[in-house]
Amino acid sequence: MKSMTGYGYKEWQNDSLFLSVEIKGYNNRFLEVFVNLPPFLASIELKIKELTAEFCRRGKVEINIRLKELNSDMEVSINWGAAEAYHKAIETLARNFKLKDKPGLKDLLALEGILQIDKKRDNEKYWLSLEPLVKGALEQFNIERQREGNHTKDDIVSHLDSIRKSQCIIQGYAPQLEKDITENLRAKINEYLSDKIDENRILQETAILLMKYTISEELSRLDAHLTEFREELERNPAPGKKLDFLSQEINREINTIGSKSPVLEVNREVVSMKDALENIREQLRNVE
Repeated sequence: MKSMTGYGYKEWQNDSLFLSVEIKGYNNRFLEVFVNLPPFLASIELKIKELTAEFCRRGKVEINIRLKELNSDMEVSINWGAAEAYHKAIETLARNFKLKDKPGLKDLLALEGILQIDKKRDNEKYWLSLEPLVKGALEQFNIERQREGNHTKDDIVSHLDSIRKSQCIIQGYAPQLEKDITENLRAKINEYLSDKIDENRILQETAILLMKYTISEELSRLDAHLTEFREELERNPAPGKKLDFLSQEINREINTIGSKSPVLEVNREVVSMKDALENIREQLRNVE
């Protein structure tokens, strides 16, 4: 089991290039990958997202890539059209205001667009250096998510054990609940009819009340859901969605048991189960 939150960071440098990769993870229902990198590397964004999808199934993943060229090949050219336009405009301005100053080289070089810089960049070459760095950061990110996920799993299991314990206690009250229904019904019929008791009528009424108030079916379904929950927790490396669904089913059975039972001890255990389940559902919001 992995958490959806985590952090990973790797950096690398040689004589001409510095690269760093920072990864942050947050909770999210689906996988969303956001990559922040220099504009000229936009063509490799898809590769980074595909690589991330090999490590993550759910969550919001932010990847920040910094690149600094320490020594790069470049070509510098002059934009003659811009230079002539600037020069002409400045001379016209000086003439109109009867100024003796003329535009010098420093003045022209300070203006935008006079010099044009073209850096020779090969994105595939950058990717050769960046790919292992991204993988390393993702592996570190996964280690962090696994570590946090293990703690989350332990916490979920402890709350699951609490629900199972309460379920066993309630199971012990189920026969008594059916017995109390039968005895209460017999006492009421005896009170109204005295010695004219129709045993078949008692059995019919008892069956109707048992169908309405018995919790045996709910306990059976709850047991099945708890078993499936535990198995899913152990066998599925990314069980978040399935466990969320099972939590809803478990919650439905617990609520039904609480609404049917008039026994104080049973209702006390229902409250305990609902509290444990709420803690589980809170933890599942962070499970991949």
